[in-house]
Amino acid sequence: MTDTALQESESRLSPETADRHRAIASLQEELEAIDRYDQRIDATNDSGLASVLANNRDEEKEHAAMLIEWLRRHDAVLEGKLRTYLFTSAPVTEIEAGVEANTGAGASPAGASGTFGVGSLKGESL
Repeated sequence: MTDTALQESESRLSPETADRHRAIASLQEELEAIDRYDQRIDATNDSGLASVLANNRDEEKEHAAMLIEWLRRHDAVLEGKLRTYLFTSAPVTEIEAGVEANTGAGASPAGASGTFGVGSLKGESL
């Protein structure tokens, strides 16, 4: 299991940082649950149990998606990264190379304009 404990005293953290930690810890737990369900589905020979486990796993995926959306709404840099990489078809390493070529390593123009994507690598906006 992943360690989801705070690294610093909560009294030294802003309420926003503490809440983001809670969301990230919850996301870690949801992803771990998805992995556990996948393993249990693969391991069982009972199709009825596999069906129940798959249903439970997919509920965890919904929870993970909700947490990612909450984090996106509360972290502008993460939002920019998600806008750059999610729902694209090019290999992510090619997208990264395009970002680095256009802005310098580590920077993401999406955080500023919210329009960077594969299309902008080809001169098209999304």
